[in-house]
Parts: sequence; structure tokens; C-alpha cells
Amino acid sequence: FSLFRVFKKTSGNGHIALYLGKRDFVDHVDSVEVVDGVVKVDPSGLNGRKVFVYLACAFRYGSEDLDVIGLSFRRDIWIQYVQVYPPVDGNATKSPMQESLLKKVGEQGCPFSFKMPTNLPCSVSLQPGPNDAGKACGVDFEVKAYLANTASNPDEVIEKKDTCRLMIRKIQYAPANNKSGPKADISKQFMMTDKPVNLEASLEKEIYYHGDPITVTVKVKNETSKVVKKIRVSVEQLTNVALYSSDTYTKTVCSEEFGETINANSTFEKSFQITPLLSNNKEKRAVVIQLHTVSSTYHKEMQGIIVSYKVKVTLMVSGGGDVTVELPLTLMSPKPAGECTFNNLNV
Repeated sequence: FSLFRVFKKTSGNGHIALYLGKRDFVDHVDSVEVVDGVVKVDPSGLNGRKVFVYLACAFRYGSEDLDVIGLSFRRDIWIQYVQVYPPVDGNATKSPMQESLLKKVGEQGCPFSFKMPTNLPCSVSLQPGPNDAGKACGVDFEVKAYLANTASNPDEVIEKKDTCRLMIRKIQYAPANNKSGPKADISKQFMMTDKPVNLEASLEKEIYYHGDPITVTVKVKNETSKVVKKIRVSVEQLTNVALYSSDTYTKTVCSEEFGETINANSTFEKSFQITPLLSNNKEKRAVVIQLHTVSSTYHKEMQGIIVSYKVKVTLMVSGGGDVTVELPLTLMSPKPAGECTFNNLNV
């Protein structure tokens, strides 16, 4: 039998304990893994109250420690509540993980599960600057068990000792099938020239894994009397914060210049490689860090933080003026080999 770790958090009063079999839940684009777990309940300490669990997806834009004037630095994007004690659905189907947890917890275990909609963002955070304090701005997911009379009465005060919570992550992996990459071209004519500079750029595949070099093929047909002095290849991260407004931030996460000369009335073709790495961007404020990886967001029409990338190829031409073409880029992580099954639990 294999041994698996279980994540556990107990309330300050010891009357409830939250158990999860994992903290990473995969978004398959058309569906999201069910978030399920168990709450161990000691009925003797409830004093007539019930036990609820909620799963919340929230956008945070400041440190909770700064909440000194009643302002909220956290806004819920989506939230769902379930009552686990007294149980309201005693015949609900239990997952293999829940069955294993209930054997470990005993008769006081109460199972719960949540099904997330597909339009929620993945877990991400905006990297703070070197002098920024507090929590980073971003999107996170929280599972919380608590004692209360009702699930979500804003007038009911719930003390911290009556709660226990665990942070989870919603993540994405690259699809198994990788398609051929995008291609783009542009022609630019300069003053005092009759013919243009033609630039074409292409990627060899649609999806690249984090840490892998990105191969960009560049083709140039220079029909002018000007000389191309250098070629710059860069990767930009575009972050759309689609919540309190529709702000878009663009950060260059990788850029290299190549001293290739393309003479007048000549052609050129060559492939270049660049590798964007988070380790090279740790001093840049507002670079998005996927809590799993810095990944492209594979959804549309969602709230929160939406991440995309693009490759820019720029020809630097003598006498001033650049020729630039852009390509969409998808950066993701491969699906790990093998699947976990819950045979034995280590709490």
C-alpha cells in the first residue's frame, strides 16, 4: 500500500477539524476536479450551532493587517456553502478519498464536496516589488469549516476559535495534444524607399512548457537600401485584472538581442531560442506568478486575473525605425506522470 499525506486543520476550540486529501485541484478547461474532504465534529461543543463549510474564490488586493478602518482588502469572486452537521444528505455518494478519510476519522466524520464552475480563474499572484510589504495581490481559494447558526448571516459574529481553514490551489496542465505553432508576417515601407522590409516569424508548436527554450523562426526579405542592424526577440506577459476594473499590465519577462546583419536587397532566415524564467524576473513588480507555475490562462469570459503571453520579433533598421511582428504564446506545465490513489492515509 502507498502512503499519502492528508492536510488537517483544527479549530482553536478543538470542536471541529478539517481534512483534505490534497490541495491542488486541476482545471481541465471543460471541468474542474471536485473539491472534497471531511470535517470531524465534536457535537458536545456546538451549543446548538451547526457546522458549515464554504469554498471561496477571492481576489485580494492588500494585506489583511491593513484593515484598520473597516475596509475589505478581499473580494469574493465566487463562494458556495454546505451544511455538514447536522447532515442534510446522509446518502450522498462518497469519493474513494472521503471513504479513506472517514475510516481514519471515525464516526464523527462528516463528508462534503464542492463543484467549481469552469469560468473561475486559476490561482495566481502579482509579484510584489522589492520594497512592498504584506500579501501579494492575486486570486486564491479557501476551504473553511466553522460553527454558526446560519451559513452566511452578515450580522452573526463568528469567532476565530470556531473556524478552521485550508488554502487550496486551482491549477492547469497543458493538453496532451500539441498543435503546430502560430505564424505572423508584416511588411513595412520606410520614407524615401519604394519597396518594403518583409518580416515573418513563427513558432514550432502551440504550447511550450515552463523552462523549455522557445524556438522562433525568423524570415526577412529586405527589398530596401537600408540595413537591419540587430534582431530583438522578447516574451511579454499580459495580465488582465478583470474585476474592479479592466486593467491590463504588460511586462517583458525575457528579451535578447542578436547581432544579425541583413544587408540591403537581401533575404535572411534563422531560428533563435529564448527561455523566459521566473528566476530572472524576481525584481519586477506585478509579474504574475501562477501559484503552481507562471501559466497562460486557458479560459475566456472569467473574472479575476487572466494571464497571456506573446512573442515579439523586432528588426532594428539603420537610419531609425523598427519592424515588429507579434505571436501569441501559450506557456503551461505538463501533466505529471501517474495518478494518485488513496490506499493508506498518513494524518
